[in-house]
Amino acid sequence: MIKLILLDFDGTLVDTRRANAQAYIQTLAEVGIPMQEQEYLDRWFGMRCREFLTAIGIDDPTQRETLRLRKIALYPDYFDSLRLNEGLWQLCQDFRRTGGRVWIVSTGSRANIENAMHHLGLEGGVDGILTGLEIEHPKPAPDCFLEVMHREGCTPQETLIFEDSAVGLAAAKASGAAYMRIQFDD
Repeated sequence: MIKLILLDFDGTLVDTRRANAQAYIQTLAEVGIPMQEQEYLDRWFGMRCREFLTAIGIDDPTQRETLRLRKIALYPDYFDSLRLNEGLWQLCQDFRRTGGRVWIVSTGSRANIENAMHHLGLEGGVDGILTGLEIEHPKPAPDCFLEVMHREGCTPQETLIFEDSAVGLAAAKASGAAYMRIQFDD
């Protein structure tokens, strides 16, 4: 019997592609680095900020942190483009009403997730949030999912994971839990 649902946030529970892309484009433009929305969406969406910035050639940790914080500050400016996966959200709320537990497990930053949830009026709708910055080995390692299972006292057989990205699906599979791929329509 399923006792625990684990949700990725970006691209699974909420379509944040445009908001993330635009916040990064503006952040990078401020330091003279051009980036097109489609390039970001095709190549980088779903990657942790520090890894993304390193991959595009920003090697200085201080500059990466400055840019990460700037992106977080700009992100709410683009929240009007957020789209909630209404069906998945309703499923999770129904599941919680029957005693199930629901967590968000994301590579995104806690501040970004909490700000987006506030904008969408989703506060109090999950039992916990675990982000990639809070775990030593982020997705595609299964550690984030296994950590929440441990905290909730659940086994992989009692857990269902919803994911959208290749790294998230790899982590879900490696965790031993059942999982489903979610895809937003464009």
